[in-house]
Amino acid sequence: MNLQISGHHLELTPALREYVITKLDRVLRHFDQVIDGSVVLSVDNHREKDKRQKVEINLHLKGKDIFIESCDVDMYAAIDLMVDKLDRQVIRHKDKIQGHAHATMKYAPQESEAPAP
Repeated sequence: MNLQISGHHLELTPALREYVITKLDRVLRHFDQVIDGSVVLSVDNHREKDKRQKVEINLHLKGKDIFIESCDVDMYAAIDLMVDKLDRQVIRHKDKIQGHAHATMKYAPQESEAPAP
């Protein structure tokens, strides 16, 4: 998987980079058909009182693109929220792909052609 991690109005430390990578490994455990992804960590400085830490991810899966964003006061908490949302979305997508809504004709019950007495 090609993963691009960048920071916007934020210095991307090796600790933050490693934390994002280890958290995203949880997603790869459930679904291994991830093509690539981009993560943007940013700080919203518009309000002086509460600086909002924001995490965005755009993940390209086989057959679908998923975009998730989460905000929190703490960057690590925002990453955790983002990974939880992403994990639910990926599991839902995997269930849709692997779900067998219709039974095959091979195992369908057959009606007997002989008339009933």
